[in-house]
Amino acid sequence: MRTTVGIIGGGPAGLLLARLLHRAGVDCVVLESRDRAYVERRQRAGILEQGTVDVLRECGAAERLDREGLPHQGIELRFEGRSHRVDFPAATGGKAVTVYAQTEIVKDLVRLQLAAPGGPPLLFEAEALAIEKADSGAPVVRFRHEGREQTLSCDFVAGCDGFHGIARRAVPAGVVRTFERTYPYSWLGVLADVPPSCEELIYARHQRGFALHSMRSPQVSRLYLQVPNGTDPADWSDERIWGELSTRFALDTGGWRLERGPITAKSVTPMRSFVQEPMRHGRLFLAGDAAHIVPPTGAKGLNLAVGDVVTLARALAHHHTTGSTELLDGYSATCLARVWQAERFSFFMTDTLHRRPEQSPFEDRLQIAQLDRIATSRTASAELAENYVGLPLS
Repeated sequence: MRTTVGIIGGGPAGLLLARLLHRAGVDCVVLESRDRAYVERRQRAGILEQGTVDVLRECGAAERLDREGLPHQGIELRFEGRSHRVDFPAATGGKAVTVYAQTEIVKDLVRLQLAAPGGPPLLFEAEALAIEKADSGAPVVRFRHEGREQTLSCDFVAGCDGFHGIARRAVPAGVVRTFERTYPYSWLGVLADVPPSCEELIYARHQRGFALHSMRSPQVSRLYLQVPNGTDPADWSDERIWGELSTRFALDTGGWRLERGPITAKSVTPMRSFVQEPMRHGRLFLAGDAAHIVPPTGAKGLNLAVGDVVTLARALAHHHTTGSTELLDGYSATCLARVWQAERFSFFMTDTLHRRPEQSPFEDRLQIAQLDRIATSRTASAELAENYVGLPLS
């Protein structure tokens, strides 16, 4: 096979890149190692920044998002039995976020790509095996599809295959710098068939640990509890989960109640930060989790991937029309500037709202002082709001 851009990974990053390139007249092929059913049911992020929503609208992929997505104009912080709301539009000139599951974005993009006349090929169960000659003008991707090994010759390769994919590992160790932080706690996440007990997300800092009340739809709640690393979800009964959530969300004034319902899924997510630099090697470009990981507290993972592929699509389209490599040459630096701001914000949210094992009373008071600052200072509240709704994509 031959194409201009070989895209490894059929998640939201790879699919959105294919959509943007197709609309810009740049041909591409998407290789996804899993089958379509698996890809369309992977549970991931659910908070879309304003810029992400705008991009999906501009490329014609937001019809269902606009119909079913839940716009949120703020978040609620709970600490010391108190509540404070951060108003996004007031602090950001009208920007907001939207709750719409990554699973649904993938469904929308798959449907569009398969339905588009002359659209870019999307190959499921096509496992990328190796990226060869990435530092030449003619890279090749070897992959296995329908029981036989094949090759995809291309001008550029986009590695959108996540942290465990082959693209990240295809960059020679001698030219890579990695930065990593692991956290001494995890999240126990549950899906529950019960309408959310709140209109906007609740971030709770409690002496027993962090808790988050989110949602996937008006009928499905998504909730998280801070738990020790190595926690087995089977050790947490439904009753124990609901009881702990109620304790961590409780307000001294009362008047708020956590609604309970059937829990349909449980999982534990370790927390870590990771960045690999640079995000380019020759004609191989890394995007999304292939280049960086953030703890989910700041809701930045999916949105960072969107920023990467928007930047890459612009650079590839510019090269296609002008022959210039200027934007491609600046891809890594452009993306990393935004990535590190997201890493900083995600660390801030995580470190402020979680209690570390053996945390001292002094550190407790510092966290509470930081949250009090947000609750009483327009400047501090605006800083949180501007980062949460998303920094500019370019």
